[in-house]
Amino acid sequence: MTDMNAANAARPDMRPANPNFSSGPCAKRPGWSPAVLKNALVGRSHRSKPAKARIAKALALTRQLLEIPDDYLVGIVPASDTGAMEMAMWSLLGARGVDVLAWESFGSGWVTDIQKQLRLDDVRVLKSAYGELPDLGEVNFERDVVFTWNGTTSGVRVADGNWIDENRKGLTLCDATSAVFAQNLDFSKLDVTTFSWQKVLGGEAAHGMLVLSPQAVERLENFTPGRPLPKIFRLTKNGKLISGIFEGATINTISMLAIEDVIDAMEWGMSEGGLKGLQARADANAKAISDWVQTTDWVEFLARVPEQRSNTSVCLRIVDPAVMDLPEEGQAAFAKRLASRLDAEGVAYDIGAYRDAPPGLRIWCGSTVETSDLAALTPWLTWAFAQEKSSL
Repeated sequence: MTDMNAANAARPDMRPANPNFSSGPCAKRPGWSPAVLKNALVGRSHRSKPAKARIAKALALTRQLLEIPDDYLVGIVPASDTGAMEMAMWSLLGARGVDVLAWESFGSGWVTDIQKQLRLDDVRVLKSAYGELPDLGEVNFERDVVFTWNGTTSGVRVADGNWIDENRKGLTLCDATSAVFAQNLDFSKLDVTTFSWQKVLGGEAAHGMLVLSPQAVERLENFTPGRPLPKIFRLTKNGKLISGIFEGATINTISMLAIEDVIDAMEWGMSEGGLKGLQARADANAKAISDWVQTTDWVEFLARVPEQRSNTSVCLRIVDPAVMDLPEEGQAAFAKRLASRLDAEGVAYDIGAYRDAPPGLRIWCGSTVETSDLAALTPWLTWAFAQEKSSL
């Protein structure tokens, strides 16, 4: 372990080439420049043949890169991952009881929506504190199940899909936005999968992705929710799926700049070895942080179980005794000063913990980040901590 103080922590010479470690929007892919957008069909109707062809290409690349089963549907919907999850919940839930899992901010948000907005009667909430998962053995797959695969604000993920019943009667609705492309999703266990482009792909925000199993489509066509559905949430018409959503005819106007950008990101992903290549990049990035944590005594992972630690949204807590002795607001202020110092130095932007999470740091290690940049960052973390501690 390293005993760091201001006297022995030298100011690093090497700097990350790209200091963008935000957990969303995330770093663009290596080598990206605005020039990749030069052929974007700006000024063209998104209903035109050329535009629909580009949208269809984005859908096809998504299926190919994520290795989505042929009988699943892939669509682009409004309002990022949040829009995709809301659309799924409002359209599908209520046919049977619901188990909803929460172990961080976004999962807790789905609990609020299900209980207070949808106002479903038969809801069980399986909740745990930051750093832990709920007891997955308590989930009842006779019911619909809503969960996040990777807790973006806690750095805690499910290790795999083995806990999900293959013979489930209910549907599984999975918010996978900070897991997809970097972690191994088992689509056979997922009936609804949602995500956005601005995480592991480093794409632009605003549009969400919705992946549906045949079972989810069957529910859509045979269940009428007992509530009004805004147009932006409607996936069926006269009891039939609106198939155009999954063929490039989006519900509302889509950004052709964003389409061109995500096509570029996915083509880069294919050039990096496809899904396994992107997963390997994220794993290597997370290892760079893990190796540093193991030799540093003032920091620990927020996720307590190694197998449950995210390889994308890596969340750290400060455990130095001098900081831990501070009141909670003092700990939060210390962590904010640490992140602000790194920001001011231009070596790490936007790495403070999420506002609802315990005080600490959150470093994005997704596939578009270079391992060399994380290796260059860790000495700066050590130096910045020593500077801040010296002022206590």
